[in-house]
Amino acid sequence: MLVKRIVDDMPTASLALDDVFKSLADPTRRAVVERLGVGPASTSELARPFEMALPSFIQHLDVLERSGLVASAKQGRVRTYRLTPSSLEAAGTWLATQRELWARRLDQLDAHLLTIKDRP
Repeated sequence: MLVKRIVDDMPTASLALDDVFKSLADPTRRAVVERLGVGPASTSELARPFEMALPSFIQHLDVLERSGLVASAKQGRVRTYRLTPSSLEAAGTWLATQRELWARRLDQLDAHLLTIKDRP
């Protein structure tokens, strides 16, 4: 029962994680995420440091929002973006799991190499 639930949830979780990493693959979007780590900001405030047309920049914000990394709210004519940490936490959890796995594998390799070295 538990295994079936895990398997059933994998495609959705995997697709969401794929979207997060695809979004973070772009340096402009990573810079926006870093900036939003300080606090919410308007579209124009976020776009200011980048030398690109506003419609092009808004496409980056749309990608971030579709991936769940940011959320926006419009008040009057101003759209404000904020970081939504749950997507980043999912990516961080995946990375931590991979780090643990590879640390364990490297420890096993190290132990194996030491036993080979000690053989006559």
